[in-house]
Amino acid sequence: MLGFLQGQEWIIIAVVGLLLFGGSQLPKLARSVGQAQKEFKKGLNEGDADGDETTAKK
Repeated sequence: MLGFLQGQEWIIIAVVGLLLFGGSQLPKLARSVGQAQKEFKKGLNEGDADGDETTAKK
């Protein structure tokens, strides 16, 4: 998804993140993003499982 970003772009993104959130807040922000992504994927998987059951009942 973010494969088009090269080394310099990642450095710029990191600097902007540091300026916006501060060094102490970045680990908390990254952890929150990771948890949100995990919950999103879990919801998608549960939705797929529910969709399979609904299709089987018809």
